[in-house]
Amino acid sequence: MQNELNEISKIITEAEKNAKNDTFYEASPETESHLNWPVECTVGPGLEGAIACETNIGYVNGSKGWLVYRGYNIFDLCANATFEEVAFLLLNGELPSPSELSGFNRKLNDYKYIPDVQRLLMSFPLEEMSSMAALRLGVGLLRQKQTYRDKEKKYSNVPQAVASDDDSYAMESDLKGKSAATYEFSQQSYLKLKNVETDLLGSEDIESCYHLISGISTIAATIARIKSGHLPIEPDPDLSHAGNLIYMMTGRRPSTVEERIMDICFILHADHGMNASTFASLVVASTLSDIYSAVGAGVAALSGPLHGGANEKALLMLKEIEKSNNLKEWFQNALAEKRKIMGIGHRVYKVYDPRARILGPLAEYLVSKNPEMKSLFNTARALENEVNSTLGKEKKLFPNVDFYAGIVYHALGIPTEFFTPLFAVSRVAGWTSRILEYLKNNRIFRPRALYVGPYNKEIIKK
Repeated sequence: MQNELNEISKIITEAEKNAKNDTFYEASPETESHLNWPVECTVGPGLEGAIACETNIGYVNGSKGWLVYRGYNIFDLCANATFEEVAFLLLNGELPSPSELSGFNRKLNDYKYIPDVQRLLMSFPLEEMSSMAALRLGVGLLRQKQTYRDKEKKYSNVPQAVASDDDSYAMESDLKGKSAATYEFSQQSYLKLKNVETDLLGSEDIESCYHLISGISTIAATIARIKSGHLPIEPDPDLSHAGNLIYMMTGRRPSTVEERIMDICFILHADHGMNASTFASLVVASTLSDIYSAVGAGVAALSGPLHGGANEKALLMLKEIEKSNNLKEWFQNALAEKRKIMGIGHRVYKVYDPRARILGPLAEYLVSKNPEMKSLFNTARALENEVNSTLGKEKKLFPNVDFYAGIVYHALGIPTEFFTPLFAVSRVAGWTSRILEYLKNNRIFRPRALYVGPYNKEIIKK
Protein backbone atom coordinates (compact mmCIF):
# COMPACT_ATOMS: atom_id res chain seq x y z
CA MET A 1 0.00 0.00 0.00
CA GLN A 2 2.86 2.39 0.77
CA ASN A 3 4.19 1.80 -2.73
CA GLU A 4 0.89 3.01 -4.16
CA LEU A 5 0.98 6.14 -2.00
CA ASN A 6 4.53 6.78 -3.18
CA GLU A 7 3.31 6.40 -6.75
CA ILE A 8 0.69 9.08 -6.15
CA SER A 9 3.38 11.44 -4.83
CA LYS A 10 5.48 10.74 -7.94
CA ILE A 11 2.49 11.58 -10.15
CA ILE A 12 2.19 14.98 -8.48
CA THR A 13 5.94 15.62 -8.65
CA GLU A 14 5.89 14.86 -12.38
CA ALA A 15 2.92 17.20 -12.84
CA GLU A 16 4.88 19.97 -11.11
CA LYS A 17 7.87 19.35 -13.36
CA ASN A 18 5.69 19.61 -16.48
CA ALA A 19 4.10 22.81 -15.19
CA LYS A 20 7.48 24.45 -14.63
CA ASN A 21 8.75 23.38 -18.06
CA ASP A 22 5.67 24.70 -19.87
CA THR A 23 5.80 28.15 -18.23
CA PHE A 24 9.57 28.50 -17.84
CA TYR A 25 9.76 31.53 -20.14
CA GLU A 26 6.81 33.32 -18.54
CA ALA A 27 7.98 36.18 -16.31
CA SER A 28 7.65 35.54 -12.59
CA PRO A 29 5.58 38.10 -10.68
CA GLU A 30 7.24 40.78 -8.61
CA THR A 31 6.66 40.76 -4.86
CA GLU A 32 3.70 42.98 -4.08
CA SER A 33 3.89 45.67 -1.40
CA HIS A 34 1.02 46.71 0.85
CA LEU A 35 -1.54 48.90 -0.85
CA ASN A 36 -1.68 52.62 -0.29
CA TRP A 37 -5.40 53.32 -0.57
CA PRO A 38 -7.05 54.52 -2.75
CA VAL A 39 -5.70 52.42 -5.64
CA GLU A 40 -6.19 52.72 -9.37
CA CYS A 41 -7.14 49.62 -11.35
CA THR A 42 -9.10 48.68 -14.45
CA VAL A 43 -12.57 47.45 -13.52
CA GLY A 44 -14.91 45.54 -15.80
CA PRO A 45 -18.60 44.60 -15.44
CA GLY A 46 -19.29 42.52 -12.35
CA LEU A 47 -16.31 44.20 -10.61
CA GLU A 48 -13.92 42.22 -12.80
CA GLY A 49 -10.37 43.32 -12.01
CA ALA A 50 -11.36 45.37 -8.96
CA ILE A 51 -9.06 45.17 -5.93
CA ALA A 52 -11.19 44.90 -2.79
CA CYS A 53 -8.67 43.96 -0.12
CA GLU A 54 -5.25 42.55 0.66
CA THR A 55 -4.72 38.91 1.58
CA ASN A 56 -1.99 36.57 2.81
CA ILE A 57 -4.06 33.45 2.20
CA GLY A 58 -4.12 32.48 -1.45
CA TYR A 59 -2.67 33.58 -4.78
CA VAL A 60 -3.52 32.63 -8.36
CA ASN A 61 -1.30 33.52 -11.32
CA GLY A 62 -2.92 32.76 -14.65
CA SER A 63 0.21 33.26 -16.77
CA LYS A 64 2.52 31.03 -14.71
CA GLY A 65 -0.19 28.51 -13.81
CA TRP A 66 0.39 29.06 -10.10
CA LEU A 67 -1.93 28.29 -7.22
CA VAL A 68 -0.39 29.20 -3.87
CA TYR A 69 -1.70 28.84 -0.31
CA ARG A 70 0.15 30.90 2.31
CA GLY A 71 3.32 30.80 0.19
CA TYR A 72 3.24 27.03 -0.56
CA ASN A 73 2.56 25.94 -4.14
CA ILE A 74 -0.28 23.51 -4.71
CA PHE A 75 1.99 20.73 -5.99
CA ASP A 76 4.07 20.72 -2.79
CA LEU A 77 0.95 20.69 -0.61
CA CYS A 78 -0.72 17.87 -2.56
CA ALA A 79 2.45 15.75 -2.53
CA ASN A 80 3.46 16.29 1.09
CA ALA A 81 0.51 17.48 3.17
CA THR A 82 -2.99 16.38 4.17
CA PHE A 83 -6.20 18.37 3.91
CA GLU A 84 -6.23 18.76 7.69
CA GLU A 85 -2.76 20.33 7.56
CA VAL A 86 -3.80 22.59 4.69
CA ALA A 87 -6.99 23.71 6.46
CA PHE A 88 -4.95 24.52 9.57
CA LEU A 89 -2.46 26.41 7.38
CA LEU A 90 -5.17 28.49 5.74
CA LEU A 91 -6.82 29.37 9.05
CA ASN A 92 -3.74 29.88 11.21
CA GLY A 93 -1.07 31.03 8.79
CA GLU A 94 1.43 28.24 9.42
CA LEU A 95 1.53 24.48 9.02
CA PRO A 96 0.74 22.73 12.30
CA SER A 97 3.27 21.11 14.59
CA PRO A 98 2.60 17.42 15.38
CA SER A 99 0.86 18.34 18.65
CA GLU A 100 -1.19 21.10 16.95
CA LEU A 101 -2.22 18.72 14.19
CA SER A 102 -3.24 16.07 16.71
CA GLY A 103 -5.41 18.57 18.59
CA PHE A 104 -6.91 19.91 15.36
CA ASN A 105 -7.76 16.41 14.13
CA ARG A 106 -9.37 15.64 17.47
CA LYS A 107 -11.59 18.70 17.19
CA LEU A 108 -12.56 17.95 13.59
CA ASN A 109 -13.56 14.43 14.58
CA ASP A 110 -15.54 15.61 17.62
CA TYR A 111 -17.33 18.33 15.65
CA LYS A 112 -18.52 15.84 13.02
CA TYR A 113 -21.09 14.58 15.56
CA ILE A 114 -24.13 16.83 15.04
CA PRO A 115 -27.16 14.61 15.82
CA ASP A 116 -29.47 17.54 16.59
CA VAL A 117 -28.78 19.09 13.22
CA GLN A 118 -29.18 15.76 11.44
CA ARG A 119 -32.57 15.15 13.11
CA LEU A 120 -33.80 18.57 12.02
CA LEU A 121 -32.46 18.04 8.51
CA MET A 122 -34.17 14.67 8.21
CA SER A 123 -37.51 16.28 9.05
CA PHE A 124 -37.45 18.04 5.68
CA PRO A 125 -38.30 16.35 2.34
CA LEU A 126 -34.70 15.97 1.21
CA GLU A 127 -35.70 13.53 -1.51
CA GLU A 128 -37.53 16.35 -3.27
CA MET A 129 -34.65 18.83 -2.98
CA SER A 130 -31.49 19.23 -5.01
CA SER A 131 -28.32 18.36 -3.13
CA MET A 132 -27.18 22.00 -3.01
CA ALA A 133 -30.59 23.22 -1.82
CA ALA A 134 -30.41 20.66 0.99
CA LEU A 135 -26.84 21.76 1.82
CA ARG A 136 -27.95 25.41 2.08
CA LEU A 137 -30.70 24.30 4.43
CA GLY A 138 -28.23 22.27 6.49
CA VAL A 139 -25.88 25.22 6.98
CA GLY A 140 -28.80 27.27 8.31
CA LEU A 141 -29.76 24.50 10.73
CA LEU A 142 -26.14 24.21 11.85
CA ARG A 143 -26.14 27.93 12.60
CA GLN A 144 -29.41 27.68 14.53
CA LYS A 145 -28.15 24.83 16.68
CA GLN A 146 -24.57 25.92 17.28
CA THR A 147 -24.82 29.68 17.74
CA TYR A 148 -26.84 32.10 19.81
CA ARG A 149 -27.54 34.32 16.83
CA ASP A 150 -31.23 33.50 16.59
CA LYS A 151 -31.99 33.65 20.30
CA GLU A 152 -34.61 36.16 21.35
CA LYS A 153 -32.30 38.34 23.41
CA LYS A 154 -30.90 41.79 22.83
CA TYR A 155 -27.50 42.37 21.33
CA SER A 156 -24.95 44.69 22.83
CA ASN A 157 -23.07 47.35 20.83
CA VAL A 158 -25.78 47.61 18.17
CA PRO A 159 -25.53 51.43 17.87
CA GLN A 160 -21.78 51.18 17.26
CA ALA A 161 -22.26 48.47 14.63
CA VAL A 162 -25.01 50.39 12.83
CA ALA A 163 -22.90 53.53 12.81
CA SER A 164 -20.18 51.74 10.88
CA ASP A 165 -22.47 51.15 7.89
CA ASP A 166 -21.18 53.17 4.95
CA ASP A 167 -24.77 53.87 3.94
CA SER A 168 -24.56 56.72 6.46
CA TYR A 169 -22.44 58.53 3.82
CA ALA A 170 -23.52 59.78 0.42
CA MET A 171 -22.33 57.06 -1.92
CA GLU A 172 -22.62 59.22 -5.02
CA SER A 173 -19.97 61.59 -3.68
CA ASP A 174 -16.27 61.29 -4.51
CA LEU A 175 -14.49 58.34 -2.93
CA LYS A 176 -12.35 59.26 0.06
CA GLY A 177 -10.11 56.25 -0.24
CA LYS A 178 -10.04 55.48 3.49
CA SER A 179 -8.27 52.26 4.28
CA ALA A 180 -10.62 51.24 7.07
CA ALA A 181 -14.15 51.81 8.29
CA THR A 182 -14.90 54.95 10.28
CA TYR A 183 -15.80 52.80 13.28
CA GLU A 184 -13.19 50.20 14.08
CA PHE A 185 -13.77 47.06 16.13
CA SER A 186 -10.52 46.53 17.94
CA GLN A 187 -11.93 43.61 19.90
CA GLN A 188 -14.16 40.81 18.70
CA SER A 189 -16.91 41.88 21.09
CA TYR A 190 -19.50 43.34 18.77
CA LEU A 191 -23.00 41.97 18.58
CA LYS A 192 -22.55 39.67 21.56
CA LEU A 193 -25.56 38.45 23.46
CA LYS A 194 -25.72 38.73 27.20
CA ASN A 195 -26.50 35.80 29.48
CA VAL A 196 -26.55 33.09 26.83
CA GLU A 197 -25.81 29.41 27.23
CA THR A 198 -22.08 28.83 27.55
CA ASP A 199 -22.07 25.98 25.02
CA LEU A 200 -23.30 28.20 22.20
CA LEU A 201 -20.94 30.16 19.96
CA GLY A 202 -20.99 33.75 18.82
CA SER A 203 -19.66 32.55 15.45
CA GLU A 204 -16.99 35.16 14.96
CA ASP A 205 -14.04 33.06 16.15
CA ILE A 206 -11.80 30.35 14.74
CA GLU A 207 -13.61 27.64 16.69
CA SER A 208 -16.70 28.35 14.60
CA CYS A 209 -14.59 27.73 11.50
CA TYR A 210 -13.61 24.31 12.83
CA HIS A 211 -17.27 23.52 13.51
CA LEU A 212 -18.21 24.52 9.96
CA ILE A 213 -15.44 22.47 8.30
CA SER A 214 -16.61 19.35 10.13
CA GLY A 215 -20.32 20.11 10.19
CA ILE A 216 -20.73 20.73 6.46
CA SER A 217 -18.96 17.45 5.73
CA THR A 218 -21.42 15.56 7.94
CA ILE A 219 -24.38 17.44 6.45
CA ALA A 220 -23.34 16.60 2.88
CA ALA A 221 -22.92 12.93 3.82
CA THR A 222 -26.28 12.89 5.63
CA ILE A 223 -28.05 14.31 2.59
CA ALA A 224 -26.44 11.69 0.35
CA ARG A 225 -27.52 8.86 2.63
CA ILE A 226 -31.11 10.08 2.97
CA LYS A 227 -31.50 10.69 -0.76
CA SER A 228 -30.27 7.15 -1.43
CA GLY A 229 -32.81 5.70 1.02
CA HIS A 230 -30.42 4.98 3.90
CA LEU A 231 -29.88 6.30 7.41
CA PRO A 232 -26.85 8.47 8.24
CA ILE A 233 -23.61 6.84 9.36
CA GLU A 234 -21.55 8.06 12.30
CA PRO A 235 -17.99 9.14 11.47
CA ASP A 236 -15.09 6.78 12.06
CA PRO A 237 -12.36 8.45 14.17
CA ASP A 238 -9.74 6.21 12.53
CA LEU A 239 -10.41 7.75 9.11
CA SER A 240 -9.19 11.11 7.84
CA HIS A 241 -11.52 13.99 7.00
CA ALA A 242 -11.54 12.88 3.34
CA GLY A 243 -11.87 9.20 4.22
CA ASN A 244 -14.81 9.92 6.51
CA LEU A 245 -16.60 11.81 3.77
CA ILE A 246 -16.44 8.79 1.44
CA TYR A 247 -17.44 6.44 4.26
CA MET A 248 -20.33 8.53 5.62
CA MET A 249 -21.61 9.26 2.10
CA THR A 250 -21.38 5.79 0.52
CA GLY A 251 -21.32 3.42 3.51
CA ARG A 252 -18.09 1.93 2.15
CA ARG A 253 -14.72 2.29 3.87
CA PRO A 254 -12.31 3.60 1.25
CA SER A 255 -8.98 2.03 0.50
CA THR A 256 -5.88 3.95 1.57
CA VAL A 257 -5.33 5.04 -2.03
CA GLU A 258 -8.93 6.25 -2.43
CA GLU A 259 -8.71 8.11 0.86
CA ARG A 260 -5.48 9.82 -0.22
CA ILE A 261 -6.84 10.84 -3.63
CA MET A 262 -9.98 12.34 -2.09
CA ASP A 263 -7.68 14.13 0.36
CA ILE A 264 -5.80 15.65 -2.59
CA CYS A 265 -9.10 16.71 -4.20
CA PHE A 266 -9.99 18.55 -1.00
CA ILE A 267 -6.61 20.32 -1.00
CA LEU A 268 -7.06 21.38 -4.64
CA HIS A 269 -10.49 22.90 -3.95
CA ALA A 270 -9.74 24.49 -0.57
CA ASP A 271 -9.18 28.02 -1.91
CA HIS A 272 -8.97 29.84 -5.22
CA GLY A 273 -8.68 33.61 -5.03
CA MET A 274 -11.58 36.04 -4.95
CA ASN A 275 -14.04 33.81 -6.79
CA ALA A 276 -17.81 34.36 -6.68
CA SER A 277 -18.57 32.25 -3.61
CA THR A 278 -15.61 33.66 -1.65
CA PHE A 279 -16.68 37.20 -2.53
CA ALA A 280 -20.28 36.45 -1.52
CA SER A 281 -19.05 35.14 1.84
CA LEU A 282 -16.94 38.23 2.44
CA VAL A 283 -19.76 40.62 1.52
CA VAL A 284 -22.06 39.04 4.12
CA ALA A 285 -19.29 38.86 6.73
CA SER A 286 -18.46 42.54 6.19
CA THR A 287 -21.90 43.51 7.49
CA LEU A 288 -20.93 41.88 10.82
CA SER A 289 -23.50 39.18 10.29
CA ASP A 290 -21.78 35.93 11.31
CA ILE A 291 -19.55 33.26 9.81
CA TYR A 292 -22.36 30.73 9.47
CA SER A 293 -24.49 33.14 7.43
CA ALA A 294 -21.43 34.17 5.41
CA VAL A 295 -20.61 30.55 4.58
CA GLY A 296 -24.29 30.01 3.75
CA ALA A 297 -23.93 32.80 1.19
CA GLY A 298 -20.92 31.02 -0.24
CA VAL A 299 -22.93 27.81 -0.60
CA ALA A 300 -25.74 29.78 -2.26
CA ALA A 301 -23.31 31.33 -4.76
CA LEU A 302 -21.82 27.93 -5.48
CA SER A 303 -25.33 26.66 -6.29
CA GLY A 304 -25.39 28.79 -9.42
CA PRO A 305 -24.57 26.96 -12.67
CA LEU A 306 -21.97 29.59 -13.67
CA HIS A 307 -19.89 28.81 -10.57
CA GLY A 308 -20.58 25.28 -9.34
CA GLY A 309 -21.64 22.19 -11.20
CA ALA A 310 -19.20 22.31 -14.11
CA ASN A 311 -17.52 19.06 -13.05
CA GLU A 312 -20.89 17.30 -13.15
CA LYS A 313 -21.66 18.72 -16.60
CA ALA A 314 -18.19 17.81 -17.84
CA LEU A 315 -18.72 14.18 -16.85
CA LEU A 316 -22.13 14.08 -18.53
CA MET A 317 -20.58 15.58 -21.67
CA LEU A 318 -17.85 12.93 -21.74
CA LYS A 319 -20.45 10.20 -21.35
CA GLU A 320 -22.40 11.69 -24.26
CA ILE A 321 -19.29 11.67 -26.44
CA GLU A 322 -18.41 8.13 -25.39
CA LYS A 323 -21.93 6.98 -26.28
CA SER A 324 -21.79 8.66 -29.69
CA ASN A 325 -18.57 6.75 -30.44
CA ASN A 326 -17.49 9.54 -32.79
CA LEU A 327 -15.41 12.15 -31.00
CA LYS A 328 -14.25 14.09 -34.07
CA GLU A 329 -17.78 14.52 -35.39
CA TRP A 330 -19.05 15.59 -31.96
CA PHE A 331 -16.20 18.08 -31.60
CA GLN A 332 -16.70 19.59 -35.06
CA ASN A 333 -20.43 19.96 -34.41
CA ALA A 334 -19.68 21.63 -31.06
CA LEU A 335 -17.36 24.12 -32.75
CA ALA A 336 -19.84 24.83 -35.54
CA GLU A 337 -22.67 25.40 -33.06
CA LYS A 338 -20.35 27.41 -30.78
CA ARG A 339 -21.22 25.18 -27.86
CA LYS A 340 -19.26 25.54 -24.65
CA ILE A 341 -17.01 22.54 -24.04
CA MET A 342 -17.40 21.89 -20.33
CA GLY A 343 -14.20 21.75 -18.33
CA ILE A 344 -12.17 23.52 -21.01
CA GLY A 345 -10.81 27.05 -20.51
CA HIS A 346 -10.63 29.22 -17.43
CA ARG A 347 -11.29 32.88 -16.73
CA VAL A 348 -7.93 33.30 -14.97
CA TYR A 349 -5.57 30.61 -16.28
CA LYS A 350 -4.08 31.22 -19.72
CA VAL A 351 -2.02 28.05 -19.36
CA TYR A 352 -2.87 24.57 -18.11
CA ASP A 353 -4.77 24.77 -14.80
CA PRO A 354 -2.37 23.37 -12.14
CA ARG A 355 -5.26 21.54 -10.48
CA ALA A 356 -6.07 19.78 -13.75
CA ARG A 357 -2.39 18.84 -14.12
CA ILE A 358 -2.78 16.84 -10.92
CA LEU A 359 -6.30 15.49 -11.42
CA GLY A 360 -5.67 14.22 -14.95
CA PRO A 361 -2.91 11.75 -13.99
CA LEU A 362 -4.81 10.80 -10.82
CA ALA A 363 -7.87 9.99 -12.92
CA GLU A 364 -5.67 7.84 -15.15
CA TYR A 365 -4.25 6.09 -12.08
CA LEU A 366 -7.72 5.34 -10.73
CA VAL A 367 -9.12 3.99 -13.98
CA SER A 368 -6.12 1.68 -14.33
CA LYS A 369 -7.62 -0.14 -11.35
CA ASN A 370 -11.17 0.18 -12.70
CA PRO A 371 -11.25 -1.07 -16.33
CA GLU A 372 -14.95 -0.21 -16.65
CA MET A 373 -14.04 3.49 -16.60
CA LYS A 374 -11.08 3.28 -18.95
CA SER A 375 -13.16 4.11 -22.01
CA LEU A 376 -14.48 7.26 -20.35
CA PHE A 377 -10.98 8.42 -19.45
CA ASN A 378 -9.73 7.69 -22.98
CA THR A 379 -12.57 9.85 -24.30
CA ALA A 380 -11.42 12.68 -22.03
CA ARG A 381 -7.81 12.40 -23.18
CA ALA A 382 -8.87 12.31 -26.83
CA LEU A 383 -11.04 15.40 -26.39
CA GLU A 384 -8.18 17.20 -24.65
CA ASN A 385 -5.91 16.38 -27.60
CA GLU A 386 -8.51 17.72 -30.06
CA VAL A 387 -8.81 20.96 -28.08
CA ASN A 388 -5.04 21.35 -27.75
CA SER A 389 -4.46 20.88 -31.47
CA THR A 390 -7.17 23.33 -32.52
CA LEU A 391 -7.82 25.84 -29.74
CA GLY A 392 -5.06 25.40 -27.18
CA LYS A 393 -2.24 27.55 -28.54
CA GLU A 394 -4.40 30.07 -30.38
CA LYS A 395 -7.08 30.77 -27.78
CA LYS A 396 -5.22 29.58 -24.67
CA LEU A 397 -7.88 26.98 -23.89
CA PHE A 398 -6.78 24.05 -21.75
CA PRO A 399 -8.48 21.67 -19.29
CA ASN A 400 -9.51 23.28 -16.02
CA VAL A 401 -10.09 21.69 -12.64
CA ASP A 402 -13.55 20.42 -13.60
CA PHE A 403 -12.49 18.45 -16.68
CA TYR A 404 -11.03 15.48 -14.82
CA ALA A 405 -12.58 16.03 -11.36
CA GLY A 406 -15.81 14.32 -12.36
CA ILE A 407 -13.96 11.20 -13.50
CA VAL A 408 -12.03 11.08 -10.21
CA TYR A 409 -15.18 11.48 -8.09
CA HIS A 410 -17.04 8.95 -10.22
CA ALA A 411 -14.22 6.43 -9.77
CA LEU A 412 -14.38 7.02 -6.01
CA GLY A 413 -18.08 6.08 -5.97
CA ILE A 414 -19.49 9.57 -5.39
CA PRO A 415 -22.97 10.14 -6.90
CA THR A 416 -22.87 12.77 -9.66
CA GLU A 417 -25.27 15.19 -7.94
CA PHE A 418 -22.84 15.45 -5.01
CA PHE A 419 -19.85 16.72 -6.98
CA THR A 420 -20.71 20.34 -6.18
CA PRO A 421 -21.42 19.69 -2.48
CA LEU A 422 -17.95 18.13 -2.30
CA PHE A 423 -16.60 21.40 -3.66
CA ALA A 424 -18.29 23.19 -0.73
CA VAL A 425 -17.01 20.65 1.79
CA SER A 426 -13.43 21.54 0.88
CA ARG A 427 -13.89 25.24 0.00
CA VAL A 428 -15.31 26.04 3.46
CA ALA A 429 -11.70 26.05 4.69
CA GLY A 430 -10.91 28.88 2.27
CA TRP A 431 -14.15 30.76 2.91
CA THR A 432 -13.70 30.80 6.68
CA SER A 433 -9.99 31.68 6.45
CA ARG A 434 -10.67 34.69 4.29
CA ILE A 435 -13.59 35.80 6.47
CA LEU A 436 -11.42 35.79 9.60
CA GLU A 437 -8.69 37.67 7.76
CA TYR A 438 -11.06 40.30 6.37
CA LEU A 439 -12.77 40.95 9.70
CA LYS A 440 -9.46 41.99 11.28
CA ASN A 441 -9.66 45.21 9.27
CA ASN A 442 -13.29 45.14 8.26
CA ARG A 443 -14.94 47.61 5.94
CA ILE A 444 -18.43 46.94 4.64
CA PHE A 445 -18.51 46.27 0.91
CA ARG A 446 -20.27 49.09 -0.91
CA PRO A 447 -19.54 49.36 -4.65
CA ARG A 448 -21.43 51.84 -6.78
CA ALA A 449 -23.81 51.44 -9.69
CA LEU A 450 -23.78 54.09 -12.42
CA TYR A 451 -27.27 55.47 -12.91
CA VAL A 452 -28.07 55.75 -16.63
CA GLY A 453 -31.83 56.32 -16.34
CA PRO A 454 -33.84 59.47 -17.07
CA TYR A 455 -34.36 62.50 -14.79
CA ASN A 456 -37.24 64.88 -14.15
CA LYS A 457 -40.06 62.53 -15.13
CA GLU A 458 -43.48 63.57 -13.88
CA ILE A 459 -46.58 61.57 -13.01
CA ILE A 460 -49.36 62.20 -15.47
CA LYS A 461 -52.74 61.05 -14.24
CA LYS A 462 -55.31 60.00 -16.80
